[in-house]
Amino acid sequence: MPSFKKLTSLILVFALGIVVAVSGLRLFGKQLSSVDLSSDKVFQKERVVDEESVVIDVVDKLSPSVVSIAIKNRQTANPFSFPSTSKSEESGIGTGFVVSTDGLILTNKHVVSQNADYVAIIKNSDGTDKKYDVSEIHKDSFNDLAILQVDASGLVPVELGDSDHIKVGQKVIAIGNALGRFENTVTVGVVSGLGRGVAPIDPATGVAERLDDLIQTDAAINPGNSGGPLLNSAGQAIGINTAVASAENIGFAIKINIVKQLISDFNTSGGKISRPLLGVRYTHISKDTALLNDVPEGELVREVVSGSAADRAGVKVGDILTQFDGQKLTEEDALSKLIRGKKVGDEVKLKVFRDGQTLDLSSKLGEAPNQ
Repeated sequence: MPSFKKLTSLILVFALGIVVAVSGLRLFGKQLSSVDLSSDKVFQKERVVDEESVVIDVVDKLSPSVVSIAIKNRQTANPFSFPSTSKSEESGIGTGFVVSTDGLILTNKHVVSQNADYVAIIKNSDGTDKKYDVSEIHKDSFNDLAILQVDASGLVPVELGDSDHIKVGQKVIAIGNALGRFENTVTVGVVSGLGRGVAPIDPATGVAERLDDLIQTDAAINPGNSGGPLLNSAGQAIGINTAVASAENIGFAIKINIVKQLISDFNTSGGKISRPLLGVRYTHISKDTALLNDVPEGELVREVVSGSAADRAGVKVGDILTQFDGQKLTEEDALSKLIRGKKVGDEVKLKVFRDGQTLDLSSKLGEAPNQ
């Protein structure tokens, strides 16, 4: 049987071992916690810096390519109620961006819809403005797009991306002349939706023009941003900002692949935009509205352009166009969409509902003016 002294020594050694083990575990836990927390902070800091640098790099790269579109030598009332601090005679109304080194600039059609002389203004790196008189304006009657020509060389074009492969949720950057006064304003957001359709009102004509297959974004787009580029994180234009909804954080942009096709057609046709024209303004009658009013679904004709294909065919105000070249007119297959698939000079057949009767008409599509 062990002595009392030996038993006491064994107990002390055992207790000391427990104390050392517990202390070691506590120290290890503190070190592990410290390492994990420190690593997390470093990771978060690096992520924030990376996200900021992406936007900064894109803005630095694209600023020389984004232009303000202004009306030359004309003082107009400020529609945004901001006091004017500039002594310049130009009044900024929108945005554009360079698409060729030799002076082609893209913008929205509604930006240059007024009968006026326009100037494109590029901000130099030293903060001064370089101004170019717009010599030619070519408008796309299918889309809210226009190509401007200025006498310049050595401009820096924006790289055009591929809007067929964008995803909902991806980051986008908008640059524009916000509110017609704040040049190269930058806003950031995400792609909120694809395939959207809206009917913004052209302020010059008061007519709502239907635009389909748009990009929806929550990046702030204000009046004056129109015509500016919507960019991805690589600095490529994936859209052109064109409309603002009557709600917060909802803006729309035309897909850049439509723009690329327009530029290609423009170059191959020798500097001309050629679009077929039927020659009617209309309002769509939905299926529900048609049932309530005992009329067919289709396009209610509000105006017929004198001398147009529709006029020659005998279309009248108040008619309801129900078919275009054998295709039923619905919200999904609107008249404007079907006309886009035709060419100038194509013979088309129309079904028209008038005074309770259906008429068969035909005509040859004309060419829409692009000035």
